[in-house]
Amino acid sequence: MSLTWFGSLLETRCRLKSVDHPVDVLPAEDSAETPGDSCAPASSLLISETFVSRQGEGELTGTESVFIRTSGCNLRCWFCDTPYASWKPEGTRLTVDDLLQLVADSGVKHVVLTGGEPLIAKGIVSLVDQLRVAGNHVTIETAGTVDPGVRCDLLSLSPKLRASTPDEKDHPRWAKLHAERRLPIGTMKQLIQSAEATQVKFVVDSADELPEIDEVVRQLEIAADAVYLMPQGISVEQLDAARPWLEPMATSRGYQYCDRMQIRWYGNRRGT
Repeated sequence: MSLTWFGSLLETRCRLKSVDHPVDVLPAEDSAETPGDSCAPASSLLISETFVSRQGEGELTGTESVFIRTSGCNLRCWFCDTPYASWKPEGTRLTVDDLLQLVADSGVKHVVLTGGEPLIAKGIVSLVDQLRVAGNHVTIETAGTVDPGVRCDLLSLSPKLRASTPDEKDHPRWAKLHAERRLPIGTMKQLIQSAEATQVKFVVDSADELPEIDEVVRQLEIAADAVYLMPQGISVEQLDAARPWLEPMATSRGYQYCDRMQIRWYGNRRGT
């Protein structure tokens, strides 16, 4: 199956358009409303892109999956590699039924909901429930800052460390909001309890972050072998430079080293 087929199908159904105003409001958890468009119908989600590819990270690495990337995020990591879904969100509004049909037409039974932050998308709970009823395995890739009451097959939780905060001089408002929102341990534990299985992935930029990682793992009460340390980087050269110090660091704690195979397979580009 062509890796571009699914994205092409989406583009033929709905032309991408840009959101004209910032997506910067943490929504109420009971509505999980997509920020940036208060008039959007309850049944639609703002979708940045969809595609079929191999999962490049974590325990399901190599698994052919349908990726659905929601647009909009309540955090602003300085190193975000999908700014079109966070810093400058763009996308097309699709209904839950549209997305269910796209997944069914793909013939692929593993679905990855990613972002941005998929858990703030309006309609996400209904989408996940219906995907699972249809026999799909659903992974949710999330920072874990909000719990709309969703249950999934694999929670891929990525807690944001202090160093992820954007520069205070360049982004004073977002630096404050990001710091306030990034690590609600209680919410993360609720998400873990609701999921069938969990992996916890940390994006690591420096060996100095290990004590902070250890503390978050302790608070989450997650098994060490469910923890993945992944290098911050968007090129093969950056990944290769980090592995000699990061992999032994992970092994020393019983954690797993997590490569970013999509970058090795396809490069740092959309639709992969």
